[in-house]
Amino acid sequence: MTNVREIISEWFYLYSHDVYDFLVYYTGTRDVEDLVQEVFIKAGRGLNSYKNQASPKTWLFTIARNTAIDEARKKETKISKSSTPFDERFWEQQTLTNPEHLLLKNEAQKELYLSISKLKKKFREVIILRGIQGLSVKETAQILDWKETAVRTNYHRALKLLREQVSQEDLK
Repeated sequence: MTNVREIISEWFYLYSHDVYDFLVYYTGTRDVEDLVQEVFIKAGRGLNSYKNQASPKTWLFTIARNTAIDEARKKETKISKSSTPFDERFWEQQTLTNPEHLLLKNEAQKELYLSISKLKKKFREVIILRGIQGLSVKETAQILDWKETAVRTNYHRALKLLREQVSQEDLK
C-alpha cells in the first residue's frame, strides 16, 4: 500500500484548489492558505480513519468545514458575516478576451458571493457544496451530517432566498 505522505501529496495535487475555494466561500476571507495546509495535515493524521465510504474530496471538505468552524471559534467571530473581497485567483479562472465583459462578469460574481455570504449558515453551506462545488446530494449530506431530504429541502430554500436577494439588489 502507498504510504500516507504519497496519498496526501496526491490528494493535495488533486483537491487543494477545491478545498481552497471552499474555504474562501465558507469563511468569507481570501486568507485561507494556513487552513488549507491544516486540512491536509489533519487528513494525513487521520488517514487510517478514512474508510472509503466517501470520495477523498468529500472527506477533505468535511475536514475543511470542521477546521473553519474550529478557527472561527478560536477567533470568537461569526463565520462569513463580513463582505471581504473574493480571492482574485478565482476571478482569473475564466479567461475572456474582452476586458469590459470580464469586468462586468467579475462584478456579477462578487455580487453573487456577497449575496451568498448574507444567507443563514445552513443555507450558505448547502449552496457552497451543491451549487458552487457541484457535489451530489449524498456527498453534501455526508459533509454536513444531514439526511439527504434535508439537503434537498435546504438547497431549494436557499436558492429561493438567494434569487430574492439578487432580485432585491437589482431593484436598488
